Amino acid sequence: MSIRKAVFPAAGFGTRFLPATKAIPKEMLPLVDKPLIQYAVEEASSSGIEEIIIITGMGKSAIEDHFDVSFQLESLLKEKGKLDILKSIEEISELHFAYTRQKKPLGLGHAVYCAKNLVDDEPFAVLLGDDIIDSKVPVLKQLTDVFTDVNASVIAVQRVPTDQTHLYGIIDGVEIKPGLHRVSGLVEKPKDNPPSNLAVIGRYILTPEIFTSIEKIGAGSGGEIQLTDAINDLLASEEVYAFEFEGDRYDAGDKLGFLKANISLALKRPGLGEELSEFIRGLDLKPRRT
Repeated sequence: MSIRKAVFPAAGFGTRFLPATKAIPKEMLPLVDKPLIQYAVEEASSSGIEEIIIITGMGKSAIEDHFDVSFQLESLLKEKGKLDILKSIEEISELHFAYTRQKKPLGLGHAVYCAKNLVDDEPFAVLLGDDIIDSKVPVLKQLTDVFTDVNASVIAVQRVPTDQTHLYGIIDGVEIKPGLHRVSGLVEKPKDNPPSNLAVIGRYILTPEIFTSIEKIGAGSGGEIQLTDAINDLLASEEVYAFEFEGDRYDAGDKLGFLKANISLALKRPGLGEELSEFIRGLDLKPRRT
């Protein structure tokens, strides 16, 4: 089956970016000139996704407004001849969006479960907007190609330094061909003895059986319903694979990662990159005493 639907959990409070996110959804913070969540939505669209399902929460209406049609703005841009900007706005509003709310912050597994009725009985993608991945081939497209071959759930993974494994879900498994692993287990943020250095990154393709697994598991790490635990349960009934994607990944849910993503992407933008590069070269980058 082709992957037609993608779920975007976006109900978190964005506490790592307070006070900026007190009134503005973290997903709407600008990365160069587009909000964070738009990068993941565009990745999904470029990968053949037809329906975007966004899991929102209280105070997230700006996300819906952003992806909606704005007749007054579009008319104004047309009148002023700003057709390039008009085209970029029209492209994002032409996709099919559906929204549902996660009423309590009960974890990523619970957020995905909120999309159960909208996903129905078909495999689907999950994209976490915090993970910005710059790649020639969209990462989700890389995963859908693997899904076509294995006809099973596929998780995006990336090798991380061993001293950082406690920050991620870590897979255990066997590499069956270069970059592709058959998963035998997952550990959420292992405190010691990680099974590998392959960290789960925010791109998944999951079979609908994941919803049954989410229903079965209880609260896990942090008292939340963890998607990692649900995938572990899924392993008892079907195979799950992990794929080492190609691309540069930035954790834009972290302040430093967000800054790195802004600089890296801006340096590649025509009209911005050359002047920004010149500006950076002229900075006094010597450590300063505080």
